[in-house]
Amino acid sequence: MRRTPILLTAVLLLAGLAAAAQQLLPASFSGWKGTVQPGLSPAAVISSDHQAGVTVNGASAALQEYGFVAGENGAYKKGPEALQVDVYRMKDPSGAYGLLTYLRAPDMTHANLATHSFVSSGEALILTGNLLIDVHGKELQRQTADLKTLARDVGAHAEGGALPSLWEELPGQKLVPGSDRYVLGPQTLDQFFPVAVGNSVGFNSGAEAEVAQYRSGTGQATLLLVDLPTPQIANHTLSQLAGQYDVNGSKPGSGAPLYAKRLMTTIVIVAGAPSSADATKLLNQVQSSEVLTWNQPVLKGKQADIGTIVVGTIVGTGAICAFSLVAGLAFGGIRLAVKRAMPGKIFDTQKQLQVLQLGLSSKPISAEDFYDRSGPRIKMSEVERNLPDRVALRLFRGKEKS
Repeated sequence: MRRTPILLTAVLLLAGLAAAAQQLLPASFSGWKGTVQPGLSPAAVISSDHQAGVTVNGASAALQEYGFVAGENGAYKKGPEALQVDVYRMKDPSGAYGLLTYLRAPDMTHANLATHSFVSSGEALILTGNLLIDVHGKELQRQTADLKTLARDVGAHAEGGALPSLWEELPGQKLVPGSDRYVLGPQTLDQFFPVAVGNSVGFNSGAEAEVAQYRSGTGQATLLLVDLPTPQIANHTLSQLAGQYDVNGSKPGSGAPLYAKRLMTTIVIVAGAPSSADATKLLNQVQSSEVLTWNQPVLKGKQADIGTIVVGTIVGTGAICAFSLVAGLAFGGIRLAVKRAMPGKIFDTQKQLQVLQLGLSSKPISAEDFYDRSGPRIKMSEVERNLPDRVALRLFRGKEKS
C-alpha cells in the first residue's frame, strides 16, 4: 500500500522535471520579470494582432506546414512597461525561417537582434535556429539590448541547421519590400499567390517555394519560384500545370493567365502581370545560379615532342643496360668469393649441382670434376669408347658383319 504514494510522487517529479527541461522562455531577463505558459497549442500561441490578411485559421495551416512542434507564451513586466512573448519551436530552421517570413508585417524593418530579425514599433521577430521569438510591446526599437538578451537566453535551447537560400534567386529590381515569403505547403502558398496552384506545384515531391510581389507596369505582379529535387520532376510538374491552368497560352479563357519557364530544377511563374510583355520581362530577370561541373581528372602536363621521347628512350635503355651489367657483375663476384671462401658448402655441393645437364652422354656430372685436380687425369677418348652405348653399338655392327 505504501508503494502507490511513492510511485505517484516519482511520476509527478519526473513530469515536473520534463516540463522544466522543455521550457524555452526564461523566468526573467534584463530586469523583466514574468510568467511562462509552456506546452500551448498553435491556436493559443498565435497572437491576434498580426498584420491584416493573416487569420487564425490561415496561420494554423501555415504552422502545420512549416512543422510546428511546441509553443510557449510569456508575459513580462518592467516597471510600467509590458511585453508579450511567443516562442515557436519548429522541426527545423527552414520551418522557423518560413514562419518568420509568414508573420513579418510590411512595416517591419531589419533589426540588429540576430542574423534574421525584424522589428517595428509594436512587434519584433527574432530567428534563432529552429526557434522563432515573437515579441509584442511598445516602442520596441528602444529595447534592442534587452531583446538581444532574450534572444541569447532562448537561443541556448535552439537546434542549428541550414537555412533556405531560395530567396537569393529573387530579382532585386522593383521588389516590393517585405513581400517575399518562404513557403513549404499548398495552403500557405494559396494565401499569397493569386491563383490557387498550391496542390499542383509538387509539394508532395519535396518542393520549396518563394513568392514575392513586384511593381510591374501600372500595377503589381506576383513572382513564384518553385524548387524541386530534380530537373525531370520540375519538367513534369510544369507540364501538369500547363494542362490545368492557362500557362503561356496553353488553355486560353480558362482563368487568369500564368507565364512560366523552367531553369534546371526551378519553375518560375508570374501571375497578375498587366501584360504578357511585363510578365516576360519579369521572367527574364530570374537567372539560374546552378552550375554544371565536370569532375573527371584532366591531364595538366604538356605532351612531349618526338625528340624528347627518342632521347628519353635511349637514356632509359642505357640505364637499364648499366643496371643489368652492374647487377650481373655483383652477382658473379659474390658467387666466386663465396666459392673460394667456402668451396662445396654453399654453391655446387655434391648433392645439389647448379649446372644444367642436356643428357647428350650417359656420363653423370659430378661437382668434383670441376674442383678436384689432385688425381690422375683420365683421357676422355677412352672413357667415351668404353661407355655402354658405344659398346652396344660395336656389338650391333659385329653382328651385321657376321
